[in-house]
Amino acid sequence: MKQLKFLFVILIITQIKPAMAQKIAYEEYDLPNGLHVILHEDHTAPVVTVGVMYHVGAKDEKPDRTGFAHFFEHLLFEGTENIPRGKWMEIVSSHGGQNNANTTDDRTYYYEVLPSNNLALGLWMESERMRHAVINQVGVDTQNEVVKEEKRLRYDNRPYGHFLEAIKDNVFTKHPYKHTTIGKMADLDAASLDEFKAFYHKYYIPNNATLVVAGDIDKSKTKKLIEKYYSTIPKGADIKREKIIEPPIEKERQAVYYDKNIQKPAIMQAYLTPSMKERDAYALDLISKYLSSGKSSVLYKKLVDQDKKALSVGAFNLSQEDYGTYIIFAIPLNDEVSLDELSQDIDTEIAKLQNQLISEKDYQKLLNKIENDYVNSNTSMQGIAHNLAQYNVLYGDTDLINKELNIYKNICREDLRKVAQKYLDKNHRVILKYLPKKEADKKLKK
Repeated sequence: MKQLKFLFVILIITQIKPAMAQKIAYEEYDLPNGLHVILHEDHTAPVVTVGVMYHVGAKDEKPDRTGFAHFFEHLLFEGTENIPRGKWMEIVSSHGGQNNANTTDDRTYYYEVLPSNNLALGLWMESERMRHAVINQVGVDTQNEVVKEEKRLRYDNRPYGHFLEAIKDNVFTKHPYKHTTIGKMADLDAASLDEFKAFYHKYYIPNNATLVVAGDIDKSKTKKLIEKYYSTIPKGADIKREKIIEPPIEKERQAVYYDKNIQKPAIMQAYLTPSMKERDAYALDLISKYLSSGKSSVLYKKLVDQDKKALSVGAFNLSQEDYGTYIIFAIPLNDEVSLDELSQDIDTEIAKLQNQLISEKDYQKLLNKIENDYVNSNTSMQGIAHNLAQYNVLYGDTDLINKELNIYKNICREDLRKVAQKYLDKNHRVILKYLPKKEADKKLKK
């Protein structure tokens, strides 16, 4: 066991690359069954990542069957016809590797990081997941309890754990982004085994997936292994997705949410923003960093450091495939500071951004932070594999891994002002007061 732990530590350390910007070389092609393949060869360390990203997320679920995509993130580790139930992680770890998966509203990603001499194992296991995962009632019942426990820990019993749920529910009226990725447990409880099987056969197909292999590989040998394990997997039926248009917010909406796990209230401003693929979404990323990235950022310095009105403040652009949500939040330092006062202070800083250019010094700081983030996201084989897959699946342009930094650099200070004016409009937002549940209880007693 000590030897295995040592190997695992070496595996993590050796996949880290120097933190410097560099072009990511790759090759991509399609198999006849529609599987898209991306290969990145890098002999820096004897490590390889095998990842598969499926173009299925929470937005693809039926309104009364939310949580399916996230549920499958768990369910597809149960086993396959050739991998015994409960043995997936044991097989990977016994060969000196690690594995994981994650789900968003737009896609689901599975991966293994292994010593490069176990490339064939990783490719075989992911082909097993795609070809014939075992979906039975035992697995469904087991993972149902796992997901419920995750929901309790990460959402139901966590302070401010439902803030994103509350925001999405009030920003979106038609689009399925209205629902949370983890979904409703009642929907999972009500689903039949046949519904789970149908979801698997519809979305977990080669023509809805991108396979990425990154690391210490020989591309010609890797292609032969991919041909061996994946070429005979049948192509699935073409997936037809309905384009759901979310109407704009024409007038400010006021909303309230009560959370039993908090003592301090919070104010949240949320704006409907464009797809992650739009240039304006990149500008909103820069605005987020300007407003709340680090202790020298505008909102932190003003509300936390100088005025000492806020315990915490932040802004972030939740950028997604169809739409984005721009969110600004603040928690008052004490009872003497009202939520309305905090909201007005935030509006003052937004107005400055809309009416005058940020300084050249602040602009250069933003570009430096963006470049640092870009470099850090590509410092490991797993990071590179994930980015290659995501750029291909969600953006339709794998080479964004090399071009995206230039998109940010080509956004000027005037662009930031225009984007702030266009999207951070008081009339086009939701104001959410996120309150302790005890306040709701007081009202009921009255």
